[in-house]
Amino acid sequence: MGLRIVSMISTEDSNWIVEERNGYRFPPGLKLNLPLYLSRRFFRVGNPILLFEHLTTTYGRMAHYRVGPSDIVLVNEPDFIREILIMQPQNFIKERTQKRMKILLGEGLITSDGESHKRQRRIAAPAFHRQRIQAYGSLMVERAATMREAWRPGVEVDVSAEMMRLSLEVVARTLFAQEVTPDILSINREVNAIMKLYNFLIALPRAEEYLHLPIPGLMRFRRARKRLDEVVYRMIAEHRASGVDRGDLLSMLLRSRDDEQDHSGMSDELLRDEVLTIFLAGYETVANALAWTWMLLGQNPEAEARLHAELDAVLDGRPPTLDDLSELRYTEMVLAESMRLYPPAWAMGRQATCDVALGPYLLPAGTYFFFSQYIIQRNADHFPDPLRFDPERFTPERKAGRSKFVYFPFGAGNRQCIGEAFAWMEGTLLMATIAQRWRLRLVAGQRLEVQPKITLRPKYGIRMVPELRAGAS
Repeated sequence: MGLRIVSMISTEDSNWIVEERNGYRFPPGLKLNLPLYLSRRFFRVGNPILLFEHLTTTYGRMAHYRVGPSDIVLVNEPDFIREILIMQPQNFIKERTQKRMKILLGEGLITSDGESHKRQRRIAAPAFHRQRIQAYGSLMVERAATMREAWRPGVEVDVSAEMMRLSLEVVARTLFAQEVTPDILSINREVNAIMKLYNFLIALPRAEEYLHLPIPGLMRFRRARKRLDEVVYRMIAEHRASGVDRGDLLSMLLRSRDDEQDHSGMSDELLRDEVLTIFLAGYETVANALAWTWMLLGQNPEAEARLHAELDAVLDGRPPTLDDLSELRYTEMVLAESMRLYPPAWAMGRQATCDVALGPYLLPAGTYFFFSQYIIQRNADHFPDPLRFDPERFTPERKAGRSKFVYFPFGAGNRQCIGEAFAWMEGTLLMATIAQRWRLRLVAGQRLEVQPKITLRPKYGIRMVPELRAGAS
């Protein structure tokens, strides 16, 4: 049956266009050969955000397109996102892109589904208890202070690379209770090698079925994963053999048990999956969030001045502590606004396991639903003058006036990031420590561009020049 518009359903503030095919009701969308269209318009530059921006600008709240036999819907309507993540989670599983990450992350919290995910989350939860993660606060400040003392006035730095290095030091200590040893550098090197292959792995249909074939990209992936596994399994074995709680997340994961069922712990295979998941999530996301934050502060001197004024008033020259977090409100608002414009996790998705009704639409089982934090959090309906950097958007009063599903940098529902509190603490403490001493000025003429892979990276880095703040010792 061909595609045709059958009705326009009015709501209080807009019109909903419905297109019918084979008894189902779809949002309007692209009618082109999408793979060819992508190769010409979007895939060539390796930036799927361009596709989402095009669909949003052209079709608004919902857009439908097809890739081969698959129906795909981009969702920009907060109520429908809430329906998918909160009201009907039993009718959805992780979509193909995130499931494809299983070939790296296995059955970790990001990639597992159903009962497996529930069990993993129960076992991992104690490692992220507030009291546990608060013990890492002074360590984070110490690492940030060491970095800030190494900078020199007027000497250019790439803040993207610097924040990656700082975040790597934090994750090495908090996950493994180690300095950045050759093993940690090896994990970092292999994860980065795999990240470079990310678009290739996602674009290759059924890549997980062809991993054994002598395809160059898959061969590079196999070698990197093999080296990665050797290091991680050795570190797990050393932790397990010692039997000592070193105060790190791996020690806690080793000791945790599933008290709701059989009181068993994680196998070495599941520990490996969670270690890599925590490493990638805890390392990449915070580093990228901070890099974009320094860029935005460099472009917005009034917000930077207000941040510095708060740090001076609250800290009075001493290092920040956990007790200061409740007083560093504007600092946290700066980080929140930065993650609105440049969310480290820039998109997420689900696949329907049954026919699903959303508003006037009826979508068939197997439909893929995507929603992009990058797109929704830049929507003028939810954030007026959306490209303007304005931390005041995150005062308690203004936050209370918005739907939760117009700002969700850590996801939502039963799959909301288990490390969210850890990330807020780390981001705020690292930023406060560095900004106490330095203001950062952007190098003129550089190319600043997003690179959407698993996380939202600065494609060419972010070059900045530190200037010593007046009164900083």
